[in-house]
This record gives sequence, structure tokens and C-alpha cells, in this order.
Amino acid sequence: MRVFPRKTAVVYGNRRWTWSEFAQEVGRFAGALARAGIEPGDRVAVLAPNVPTVLAAHFAVLGLRAVLVTINTRLSADEVGYILNHSGARVVLVDPELADRVSDAPRLDASPLLVNLEDPIAGVAGSPLDGPSFDAFVDGADVLPVTGGTDDEDRVTSINYTSGTTGRPKGVMYTHRGTALNALSEMIVHKLERDSVFLWTLPLFHCNGWCFPWAVTAAAGTHVMLRAIESRRILELVKAEGVTHFNGAPTVLLMLAEAPEAKGVRFDPPIRVATGGSPPSPTLLGRMEELGVKVIHLYGLTETYGPHVYCEMQPEWEGLDVEGRARVMARQGVPYQIATHLRVVDEGMRDVPADAESMGEVVMRGNNVMKGYFEDPEATAEAFRGGWFHSGDLGVVHPDGYIELRDRKKDMIISGGENISTIEVEHTLVKHPAVLECAVVAMPHEKWGEVPKAFVTLRPNAGVTEADLIAFCREQIAHFKCPKAIEFTELPKTSTGKIQKFRLREKEWAGRDTRIQ
Repeated sequence: MRVFPRKTAVVYGNRRWTWSEFAQEVGRFAGALARAGIEPGDRVAVLAPNVPTVLAAHFAVLGLRAVLVTINTRLSADEVGYILNHSGARVVLVDPELADRVSDAPRLDASPLLVNLEDPIAGVAGSPLDGPSFDAFVDGADVLPVTGGTDDEDRVTSINYTSGTTGRPKGVMYTHRGTALNALSEMIVHKLERDSVFLWTLPLFHCNGWCFPWAVTAAAGTHVMLRAIESRRILELVKAEGVTHFNGAPTVLLMLAEAPEAKGVRFDPPIRVATGGSPPSPTLLGRMEELGVKVIHLYGLTETYGPHVYCEMQPEWEGLDVEGRARVMARQGVPYQIATHLRVVDEGMRDVPADAESMGEVVMRGNNVMKGYFEDPEATAEAFRGGWFHSGDLGVVHPDGYIELRDRKKDMIISGGENISTIEVEHTLVKHPAVLECAVVAMPHEKWGEVPKAFVTLRPNAGVTEADLIAFCREQIAHFKCPKAIEFTELPKTSTGKIQKFRLREKEWAGRDTRIQ
């Protein structure tokens, strides 16, 4: 606002805001929250897709030293109600398309003020909640000045709830220090600058968009908002707005690469795309390179403000062929500049040898590790046992210091005493030209305890049998690692594109007392 007041800040449909105009919107939003009685430490929740008001909330709420709670748009009414009650949100802003998640939720203990976020550009319908429209909510409010700084860098900025696949979601607390430093790292790693145009394919509710709302703004780039993920619309906006950056899970990249509209397309100059959530296969990385996408492979968790590690390209890798370059870029890599505390350790918290073979758990601590779980000291203590945050991810360290994930602890298959990495099996399967995507989980076996089973989505009109794919794997990897069964199906996914392996695993182990560990 101060440096580039007339530069385009936000684009949504046919509407555009300069930085000066966006600052006015943020100031009026903050003034309306203050008028509604929001004070430092109060929680303000948002349940909406990637629309401009959600972006503005990342500044208006924090400007009052209040706490932002962005809620996953694919949660059920029961889950949304739990988060609203657990966080004690005093104001809840809801998109009309998602209003039933609040109206059908169990009783809200705090009786929050419900505000309806109309979206006249998208024209979505829904039953309004018992509360004002956003326009009425902000009408006549004082425009508070947009100022930087805080009275306490350890003050909580936001609470991001985990997916809750093994129980109720946990509220991950971010701080002003952590968000500021992580945003600074995003600017460095992803080369965000004044002329950057960032397309919001990543949900803003996911780790506060990996802290990119603050990073893109600090760089004075342009935010291009996108309500829903559609490959055709992404390609249109890339061309129309000169998009330089976007983020997404590997499944989002795969959707784009496979879109009919992408046939023959090559972005020039290349677009920088950050991906994470699961390791992209070398096959997918090679396809993205053909499309003119420069992939930055990230790794992190909700508890680490999103990205904690990235795969920095080494000069000598530039000379490798596409397959070789994709293979090394599938590693998770090295810590962000402000996240130097990263280890892979054994059960005794000893560092594993850097031999690319010895596996251990990835642990981290430092600036961009959460403050803790909101109102859950027991879970916080367990996560930080030994003074380090335990990720639950298993990996190795290469001789050059780059880490590479081999599996989640809960996903690792132990067959007859041998460890099998589901990631290795998945990366083998997607090399087959008929395979679009896949997931591998453990299934029960009378002799070996458990063995791999693959769930596979084929490319349109592809013809391949279970026996064909198993034989293909046996040509690539050790026979004991190969799937013993393959099921052709659509894969269940989260709203951010992660494959929900736990649902596939539960299906295989239904009726059993426990999975063999």
C-alpha cells in the first residue's frame, strides 16, 4: 500500500483492487470486527472457498491481534460444529454454498455472530444463516489503519485444525514470529517479487495457504483468486493474467497435465509451482517439465506452517536427462533458511547415518514449528517428546544431506519382517503408461502378516489387467515389494488433493481387531 498504492493487488473475476483499495477493504473489515466486540485473543472463523474476503481476513483479524480460524470446506456439519465450539469462535463468516455446514451443526456453545459472505461474481446459492450479510456487517464501520508489528511476537495469529483422521481434529497454533519468518522464506525459496502473479489454487484454509497470503503481499505481487479448481479455468487465468506462480498437491498437477485443454501447451516463461502433501513421482515431475512447469518440491505439515523443507536444485543436476533430474527432484531436500533444525532419528533419538538406506523418523524444531495444540497440553507434550516435534514420517538422509521420505509410520508395510515403502511401489506403478494414479496400502495375509495392495486409477480407454501390472512391477523392484492384489477404482482424496490412504486401509482391515505392526 505504501510502496505500490496503484499496483493491482487482487483479481477476482472481472473485479480488481489496487493495494490502496485493498488496504481500505482490510481496514473497514477490521473496523467492523472491532465494532462487533472482537478483542485481542478472540477467535474469528471463516468457512469459505478462495474468495477475496478470506484473503482480507488474513490481515484484518491479525490487525486486531485476534486469532483467525480458517475451516476446511469439505468437513461435515458435525466436524465444523466441533471446531467452532473447540475454538470458541465469536464471529463466523460463511459462504452461502457452505451455510448448511453451520446450520446443521450441533448447538454452538459460544452463540457466535454469523455473517453471510455473498459472492455476486460466482452467483452461488444457499440458505442464508441468521445473521447479517458481509456488506451490512462492514457498512459504516471505521476504516482502521493497516499497521505492521505486534506487541508480542509469540502471540497466536491463527489456529489451523488438522484433518482428524485418527480422532478429533487438533488445533495447531501459529504465532506472529512463525508466520512472518515462514512468509520471508517463501519469498526467498519461490522468488516472489513485485512482478509475481500468484494464482490461488491452494486452499487458503490449508495452513493459511502455506503462509503465502503474507508472502505474496510482502513481495507486492498480485493475488489472483480462484473459487474452484478447474483445469480449463487455470489455463485461462495463466494466459489472461500472466500467472507466474501457483501451488498444489501432486494430484492437482496431474489433473492439469492430463486436461485436454493442456494438450500442446508449454508455458514460456516457465511457471514456478510448489507441490507437497505427498512425494510427486519422477514420472509426474517429468510430465510437468514438458508442460513448462518448474516444480519446487516441498515437505512439511500443518504443525510446521506448511513447508519446512524444499528440494533445492543442485547445479550438477541441470545436466541430467529428464528422468534423472526428476528422480533427484523427488527428494524432499533441505530445510528452509529459517528452519535449520531438521533431523532423521532412530528410536533412541540418534541421527541415522547419511547413507540413503538407514531409515528413521523426521523430527524438527525451531521458528516454523507450531506453538502447540490449542487447549491440548497432553497432545502437545507427546508431539514434542525429547524436545523435538515428531512428524510421524519415515525417511533417509542422502550423503549430500538431502532427506527423502520413504513413508508415513502408519503406512509402512512390514511383510514377513521386511519393510516395504508404499511410496517406492507407487512410483513404480505410475511408470506404466496405463496408470494415471495409485495408492498402495497393507492388506492382511495369512503367512506374511501383511502384503501390499494397490488401488489404481487408469487413464481413459487404457486396457491393462491386474496380472499385467503385477508383472510390470516384478520387472522393476524386488518381488516381495510388489502388490499381491490390485483394485481398479477412483481414489478418495482430501480437499487439498491428498489421497486418503486411511480409508483404503480401513476397508482392507475391516473386521480385524488390529493391523499387524
